[in-house]
Amino acid sequence: MNCPTCGHAWSTDAPDASADTASAQEEGLVVRDSVGNILQDGDDLVITQTLRVKGAQNALKPGTKVTNIRIIEGHDDHHIDCRIPGFGPMKLKGSVVKKA
Repeated sequence: MNCPTCGHAWSTDAPDASADTASAQEEGLVVRDSVGNILQDGDDLVITQTLRVKGAQNALKPGTKVTNIRIIEGHDDHHIDCRIPGFGPMKLKGSVVKKA
């Protein structure tokens, strides 16, 4: 998987030891969107800028809806784990999304 914004790459088959969102929130992890709203598990988001993804035929356009997110610890500042309909699983930064 690659980050469309910064190009950071990581393996999808590596076990994600930080997938336990309850422990991430207990440690005080606060993720904010591009407007400054605090994000929580299960929120619905909207992408705010065009995201070009390596290996994908199309870019993700502003206004694309992302539903049922998970907040995770790790992967630099890619704290949003989600599945984009018609695109697949992805990790996003809070700076490229806003709360719907």
